[in-house]
Amino acid sequence: MAVYTEVSFDEASTFLQSLGLGTLQHMEGCSGGIENTNYFVTTDQAAYVLTLFERLTAQQLPFYLRFMKHLAVHGIPVPDPAANRDGDVLHELNGKPAAVVNRLNGKSELSPGIAHCAALGDVLARMHFAGRDFEMKQPNLRGLPWWNETVPVVLPFLDEAQAQLIKSELAYQNHIATLSAYGALPRGPIHADLFRDNALFTQDLRPDQVPQLTGIFDFYFAGVDAWLFDIAVCLNDWCVDLPTGRADTERSRALLLAYEAVRPLTAQERELLPALARAAALRFWLSRLWDLHLPREAAMLKPHDPTHFERVLRERIAAPLIPSNLFQTESLSA
Repeated sequence: MAVYTEVSFDEASTFLQSLGLGTLQHMEGCSGGIENTNYFVTTDQAAYVLTLFERLTAQQLPFYLRFMKHLAVHGIPVPDPAANRDGDVLHELNGKPAAVVNRLNGKSELSPGIAHCAALGDVLARMHFAGRDFEMKQPNLRGLPWWNETVPVVLPFLDEAQAQLIKSELAYQNHIATLSAYGALPRGPIHADLFRDNALFTQDLRPDQVPQLTGIFDFYFAGVDAWLFDIAVCLNDWCVDLPTGRADTERSRALLLAYEAVRPLTAQERELLPALARAAALRFWLSRLWDLHLPREAAMLKPHDPTHFERVLRERIAAPLIPSNLFQTESLSA
């Protein structure tokens, strides 16, 4: 992730020892992502990720950290936050809220195939089920209210065609949110940012081996929202042709069928998949516009290109993700 708050080797060493995590041997800043300060740290006990939170507050963070620990207890492959002697998983370092989690094994697959998408669909459904009895509540902080607040802020940076698109899509999503079918969507804690670089897979497989998903991480956009929105976020990243933003039918089908093998979609979810695929594209186009045009200073900041999700949104409008085009006929009776 970007490094906004510098942490010295000695500061990190003292911090890790206070949590009983051993003696620090190596640390390096992480260059991917843009939200938090992250360091890979290795002690004589294990490898960890040290995170200092730059935007999220000490009041918001317990939800994310406790949700990760809840999922870890339920067998979902996620980072497990380290607790102090009092059982607290949220700490403070250099004046910032901080956490330490175990570093997961595996490597992100930036060119996922059908098997990777199927593995993701399976784990995503199991994660949704595991979160049903998580008692803490927090909304998706990058949901519709944030879109309504942020669109006017980024409009001055857009050309006429882009402004027309983003305003019309925002109006459409406000309309969708009033529908009874939308209100009936199954809900619970979701990841909300499960891109291909936020998952890890087994490495060095033989040609006859199927890749196994070994970890999901970066839960710091998680919140209670429609499970379908989580699915749509994944479809828009894992199952698209990156240069054009067009949906890849085979990868989309693999993800959805694997998900449905654990939790079949409801009639309302099938009805609103095209709309929420558009919503997920809007959300990330908007956040990338925000990060590009209204950046914060960071030692290793690399903002993502917002035009990618503009293309995805235009594709979702022109060629909607219709379930009957994605599922095989027999799966529609589920």
